[in-house]
Amino acid sequence: MFKHILAALLLGAAARAEKPNLIYILADDLGYGDLSCLGQEHFKTPHIDALKAKGMFFENHYSGSTVCAPSRSALLTGQHTGHTFVRGNKEIMPEGQHPIPAEVVLLPEMLKDAGYVSGAFGKWGLGYPGSEGDPLKQGFDVFYGYNCQRLGHHYYPYHLWDQDQKVILEGNAGTAKGEYGPELIHARTLQFIEDNKDKPFFAYVASIIPHAELVAPSAYMQQFRGRFEEPKPFEGCDEGPELRLGRYQSQAEPRAAFAAMITLLDDQVGEIVALTEKLGIADNTLIIFTSDNGAHQEGGADPAFFNSNGPFRGHKRDLFDGGVHVPMMAYWPGKIPAGSTSGHISAFWDMVPTFTELAGVPTPENTDGISMVPSLFGKGDQPEHKYLYWEFHEKGGRIAVRMGKWKGVRYNVLKNPNEPMKLFDLSADPGEQTNVADGHPETVEQIMAIMKNARTHSDIFTFGQKQFKGE
Repeated sequence: MFKHILAALLLGAAARAEKPNLIYILADDLGYGDLSCLGQEHFKTPHIDALKAKGMFFENHYSGSTVCAPSRSALLTGQHTGHTFVRGNKEIMPEGQHPIPAEVVLLPEMLKDAGYVSGAFGKWGLGYPGSEGDPLKQGFDVFYGYNCQRLGHHYYPYHLWDQDQKVILEGNAGTAKGEYGPELIHARTLQFIEDNKDKPFFAYVASIIPHAELVAPSAYMQQFRGRFEEPKPFEGCDEGPELRLGRYQSQAEPRAAFAAMITLLDDQVGEIVALTEKLGIADNTLIIFTSDNGAHQEGGADPAFFNSNGPFRGHKRDLFDGGVHVPMMAYWPGKIPAGSTSGHISAFWDMVPTFTELAGVPTPENTDGISMVPSLFGKGDQPEHKYLYWEFHEKGGRIAVRMGKWKGVRYNVLKNPNEPMKLFDLSADPGEQTNVADGHPETVEQIMAIMKNARTHSDIFTFGQKQFKGE
């Protein structure tokens, strides 16, 4: 009898060990150069730097989009913006964004078959409260944070969502600033990890830092006050009926606030890592850190001063690499080689096949992603993408394709369907400064063909479909 019980326990432990915990930390509008390990000189990010030093850094990793909602949709569906359901930021008033429908299967739903409990913490943006796109109806067992990305502009919000309950933050009533949203969300993130230490879990940690507005708790502000010559103060919305409903509040010290916010984010990353070590689950936990798109220029942000996008051209809302080329570190002690680097060209839609393979569940056939497991472990041949594709529906319509070392970019495609393509050789010109289209007509033709055929129809996010497809 005892032998049978022992065998069952050992079998259960072995099965548990085969299913790693998955912690995916997504910064909001963090530029490639906003980390000290990637060149930031005005402040330090030691805990995020440690993920790079002790894990694997992906030199050629790309976000799902150049803005929030479609980037998250690409991440959780495993499809690029020509296929994923949410392809742009589309508001639903008074709170939330256009919802992902029930029939679209997201990553946490896929992981349920392997016994995972999933929690989402921070900013959602894929369906207003109670809709089909509500996180609790899309496979997450736990949700705490901002349902609406517009209300997620604010760090002292009037309310957050705890599961399906709207929780009023009395400390932020009127113009008060008593409860800092990211700190409340972080506490719930840590609690989720501790509560589920004995079962496989997926923690989707979608921070709102350092998205505008620029504001940090006083203890963090004190670390940076007086360190920078501040530009003209940012003047925003500080009173009246529109307060904390989308428009950013004023900030007299935007540079100090920006550095303080990322320092706070870095401390939170360090606390997540430390908790996995304290709980004894670090050796069975994959932690990934990245950003949803490039650095923003709103709310008094100064990406030029901080060199936020490092060597890359453009910012958030661009499809040059400054808008979509993001830092990405993967840390799993004892499994991922410490201090390693991968040149594999990857994107957000690769997370679905990567996580499903690690969890031992089927990867959906309609994914645009490729599992990065061979790269993570440094074993076996890593399949490569034929191309990466992005479309952006604002600013006159923008589209980009990366194919190997080549990057094709077209702007104003909705206003001018025949807008010529700019071509860049990223191996020689990572800053996308020199258009070499005239010298490589065959490559231009290949990428133009991809641009015309990489998307499927959407009644909601049309992207000037008839013109775009040449119909």
